[in-house]
Amino acid sequence: MVAYDLFALGAAACWALGSVMSVTPSRHLGAFAFTRWRMAMVAVMLWTVVALTGGWRTFETGYWGAMALSGLIGIFVGDTALFAAMNRLGPRRAGVLFATHAAFSAALGFALLDERMNLQAFLGAVLTLAGVMIAIVLGRHKGETHAWEADHGHVGAGVALALLAALCQALGSLIAKPVMALQVDPVMASAVRVTVATAAHGALLLTGFQAARATTAPTLRVLGQTALNGFVAMGVGMTLVLLALEKGDVGMVAILSSVSPIMVLPLLWFQLKRAPAPGAWLGAVMTVAGTGLILWR
Repeated sequence: MVAYDLFALGAAACWALGSVMSVTPSRHLGAFAFTRWRMAMVAVMLWTVVALTGGWRTFETGYWGAMALSGLIGIFVGDTALFAAMNRLGPRRAGVLFATHAAFSAALGFALLDERMNLQAFLGAVLTLAGVMIAIVLGRHKGETHAWEADHGHVGAGVALALLAALCQALGSLIAKPVMALQVDPVMASAVRVTVATAAHGALLLTGFQAARATTAPTLRVLGQTALNGFVAMGVGMTLVLLALEKGDVGMVAILSSVSPIMVLPLLWFQLKRAPAPGAWLGAVMTVAGTGLILWR
């Protein structure tokens, strides 16, 4: 087991918690407004840390372009598409589609960065991804009526948005990998990515794009939930992913961080007051076994 494996799993835990925390504020504000508020708050948090630690001193000018592009694709487009999909499909079904980012990342890493896996790691990856898919696809009880399982809007659009989010997540990691391999300050790198994405959201709002406006006026409670979500999922989770990318392969980091839907299961159990369906337990066991093979490869 190596440190970057643990960083990727830590990011998965942050994203699992963040996905559950995001449902209420995202549906209140709408996908665009929620991500804009969240990014702006996280940007302030990250730049505060950068100012206190001096992380900007070692971040060379040449790094800005790649991290800015990574932020535009992976965060501005990817995050917005993901929350738009969650608003339509709920966290469970959006999660199974977004988990395909691991497959996208592995394929792109293989094709563009010449990344390879040994047999044990490959078997672990297949088992992990299969477990995630099974857990989410078969994880719903018959007759489930909770609001998180209800459709809101066109289902086909939700599927397309979730797959777009998965592809953007993979591309964002691929673009960031060469810079992170130089072991730059991950908080500074995160700050650049989030700031560029925030600026893009602000520009979109100024164009008068109707969907960019909040569907319901924000309240202090909703803004507090948004800030906490941003700190956990973006501030901590995204920084852990960038740390993992310093030495880990894009595909392997994506596979380990894709287990977040499995980590969501106990959170949903707590929220819904009902144990996951048998299929979810089967998928969870497969994912744990696959992750074990990867960690001890």
